[in-house]
Amino acid sequence: MSIEQKYPLYLAPMEDVTDPAFRLLCKRFGADRVYTEFVNADALVRNIKSTERKLIIHNNERPVAIQIYGREPDSMAQAAQIVEQAKPDYIDINFGCPVKKVAGKGAGAGLLRDIPKLLEITRAVVNAVKIPVTVKTRLGWDDSQKIIVDLAERLQDCGIHELAIHGRTRSQMYSGEADWTLIGEVKNNPRMHIPIIGNGDITTPEKTKDYFNRYGVDAIMIGRATFGHPWIFEEIKHYLSTDELLPQHSMQWQIDILKEHVEKSIEWCGDERKGIVHSRRHFAASPVFKRLFDFKQTRIAMLRAETKNELFQIMDSVVEKYG
Repeated sequence: MSIEQKYPLYLAPMEDVTDPAFRLLCKRFGADRVYTEFVNADALVRNIKSTERKLIIHNNERPVAIQIYGREPDSMAQAAQIVEQAKPDYIDINFGCPVKKVAGKGAGAGLLRDIPKLLEITRAVVNAVKIPVTVKTRLGWDDSQKIIVDLAERLQDCGIHELAIHGRTRSQMYSGEADWTLIGEVKNNPRMHIPIIGNGDITTPEKTKDYFNRYGVDAIMIGRATFGHPWIFEEIKHYLSTDELLPQHSMQWQIDILKEHVEKSIEWCGDERKGIVHSRRHFAASPVFKRLFDFKQTRIAMLRAETKNELFQIMDSVVEKYG
């Protein structure tokens, strides 16, 4: 059995992050599946062009899942049928996004407070399309309502193909530590037969392998640790196959990958400044720069850069000073 078959690694769906430019980079470095940004079902049904653009996928990023979110079964089913025409490998339902503009309006993780509607939406989407439907959700709404073990069985009964679980409640947002014990409980429930994907706080190769072995999940999904670090998939795959850490790439190599991402982001956005702004969170969070001493002013300058040439000159100066 290959490492990919035994230890699949997925790029988590993230708004304003997992556009085609970033997905293709992560795929190149070993991501076994990638997910799009969140697609608003209502906007898709209303033919909003910016939303329709999120359905653009490329054959060389497959297998790819398009993730949709919404709060009404009818619009979610209609949106799923529109998505199916884009020919993704999976349609994923977002029951996990905790941000106020999504969960506060009764979509995403907000549906964890209305389980009957959550299940109605799931059944509607599954019945509307012929391709596999997956779900991503959280442990529950808050610490008093960690309902995932029961919910997982009910989602399975709706006919979903896989279930991804983020090891936090909605109330936690992204704070505190992800609790994988309930993810493991779902996976080890003898009544569950669909694949279970674990998500939350996966930041190192060692932790990835430990959590695969400890909780028995079928795949692991990586989110924020990919920011400015798409080669994390390569590092993890190397460790999974050798039990040795991959020697660190040179700073010049890492900077070149970040530059490539900026260029691809500009190309995707069709505007230099928009592309730079869109990719800022990546070079702001990249581990390439986190290890550097006295880097605050240089980081500020990078985040204020308005042109590619200006940004790349700053990046080159980092290599000269620290490389």
